[in-house]
Amino acid sequence: MRHSCLLLAMLTCGITLVGNTSLPNPLLTPDTSGVLATYSKKGSINLANPFFQVLGTNGRTCGSCHVASDGWTVTPVHLQARFSISQGLDPIFRPVDGANCPSADISTVEARRQAYSMLLSKGVIRVSIGVPANADFKLLAINDPHDCPETTEAGLALFRRPLPAADLPFLTTVMWDGRETLPGKSLLADLEDQALGATMGHAQASAPPSQAQLQSIAEFESSNYYAQLFDQRAGNLNSHGATGGPFRLSTQPFHVGINDPLGGDPTGAKFNPVAFSLFSSWSQLPESNGPEEEASATTRLAIARGESLFNTHTFTISGVAGLNDRPGVAASFTGTCTTCHNTPNVGNHSTAMPLNIGVSDYPARSGLDISGLPVYTFECDSGNTVQTTDPGRALISGKCSDIGKVKGPVLRGLAARAPYFHNGSAPTLSDVVDFYQRRFDFKLSEQQKQDLIAFLKSL
Repeated sequence: MRHSCLLLAMLTCGITLVGNTSLPNPLLTPDTSGVLATYSKKGSINLANPFFQVLGTNGRTCGSCHVASDGWTVTPVHLQARFSISQGLDPIFRPVDGANCPSADISTVEARRQAYSMLLSKGVIRVSIGVPANADFKLLAINDPHDCPETTEAGLALFRRPLPAADLPFLTTVMWDGRETLPGKSLLADLEDQALGATMGHAQASAPPSQAQLQSIAEFESSNYYAQLFDQRAGNLNSHGATGGPFRLSTQPFHVGINDPLGGDPTGAKFNPVAFSLFSSWSQLPESNGPEEEASATTRLAIARGESLFNTHTFTISGVAGLNDRPGVAASFTGTCTTCHNTPNVGNHSTAMPLNIGVSDYPARSGLDISGLPVYTFECDSGNTVQTTDPGRALISGKCSDIGKVKGPVLRGLAARAPYFHNGSAPTLSDVVDFYQRRFDFKLSEQQKQDLIAFLKSL
């Protein structure tokens, strides 16, 4: 690929390059809110890494589904551009898991547009996992809007967003359902397992990558940090004492259990709900000079207020499977956003804690777009009947109590990677906040809602 095509490749197509080629460090890419930055602790983003090489038979690389400008995932707006440029032949458009059904007709451009409609509209990849033999629940019915013959009890169709392939040192589990995290293994070993599975499955490799290639991919992924660096209205997110962007993030202290609200911090430190302190200095800014600076200052104050809301705004947490049903945890208690998003200045769970907040529920929670998602009806050994669009952790553990549970992702770089939730059911951050307002009966004014969105966009 010629150097002149590099930016277009980063924005729309992923990269397939070999040789001693690297990208600027930090790598700056525009998004709808401003500028996203990726910083590599290795000194550069090396395009000769196997992450960007074709290791399978269908033309895909890791970079096909994990694009820097999309927050190291993929987004519908860029997928649609990739489809238009390639007429649906870009490597990400492969029926094995890019299509709604692996046996879908892809003989014409229009047929491909229909076959890949879920990927194009929600940025979701089709994952196929069967009901475990030891499950304490059984499948009663499948309602598949795509009428796919491959969607069976032995391989349920689960449409999930590719998780970001950066900020990984903060993870406590790798995949949405935690299936790559094995007891006693290191993060790098888990990432190598994930890279092996992705190459053999998503890339349809005829032979596994070498151990050296897997190790190189894992080291590349774990060295990259990304976050929003510039906001169109607030300006630089590390100015006036703020610590936004990926540089400070790359030095953020972390250990499993840090700031755990359930008392799991191995250091014995108590939970601090003030988990984010990136923009606390913006809560009191000096007077501005001129209308342009005044507009920036106004936005900075909104971001600071939003951060404070995220840390301190209280509401009742109840009915959350994986939290309220844990031993010693009340069925209903007062918490904040940071009760679950507790890793300091990162926002994911600091322990492995798959939760069901209702994103996979059927009928859908008000406001979530679950169109195109199959619906599964299960009967548990207890006699309860559950309908869901994604059994989540239950397909790994075999436990009915885990139906619908998925992990909470790292929150940095949110502005670049819409749509949100594991199934792409919330198109915008406004939709995310609306969902939480209804789900937990948030008492937010319109101004508070906009402040919270401003903060989330700045991460």
